[in-house]
Amino acid sequence: MALELNTAQALTLWQKANLHLVRDDDPDLSMRQMSILLTVYLEAPPHTVRGLAARLNVAKPVITRALDSMGRYNLLSRRRDEKDKRNVLIQRTVEGALFIERLADTIVELARKQEHI
Repeated sequence: MALELNTAQALTLWQKANLHLVRDDDPDLSMRQMSILLTVYLEAPPHTVRGLAARLNVAKPVITRALDSMGRYNLLSRRRDEKDKRNVLIQRTVEGALFIERLADTIVELARKQEHI
């Protein structure tokens, strides 16, 4: 079953999901951090600082700062690429996967509630 939303409904769903995110006990991520996290978890690896910077159209230090913050929450981890020491590989973590799973469950639940309005 496909959910069709008009503009107001889509924005309301996004607002409700964001309100849930800032009210719960999970880390309060910026839009940039969330974009990085979702990219790493939804797109096939490998992920590098250089690749994420290109994908988000930002400088590498921007990605590094975001990864520093998310690393403190153990949502992502980094390691040097053994094949090319210049690259830093971004890796998924169990905590990050659980965060994404809770987020997805929340969005699905909110969408279902909105569908019945």
